[in-house]
Amino acid sequence: MAISLTLELADNRTTSAVVQALSLYRSQLQTSIRRSRRKLAQFEKVYGVSTDTFLNDMAAEDLPGGDLEYIEWAGEARLLEGLEGEIEEIERVQRQL
Repeated sequence: MAISLTLELADNRTTSAVVQALSLYRSQLQTSIRRSRRKLAQFEKVYGVSTDTFLNDMAAEDLPGGDLEYIEWAGEARLLEGLEGEIEEIERVQRQL
């Protein structure tokens, strides 16, 4: 379900501030995405499998670190998924401005 939001801004300066805030947030998301991808790449290197393979085929018992290692890897994958979704939304909003 799409939600529509209408902003009535006082002037161009206010509009510019909103655009800058969205750009800053997008930049922060990009930084977080790069960090998350690096962490996932470390897990993939250590275990020799892709994150997709890990999520689909592996269990905590398959990792030497057990539950904690599994939770960290799966959590990082879910975090990346959420960050990528957020950045897609920000980019969609920016295109509409």
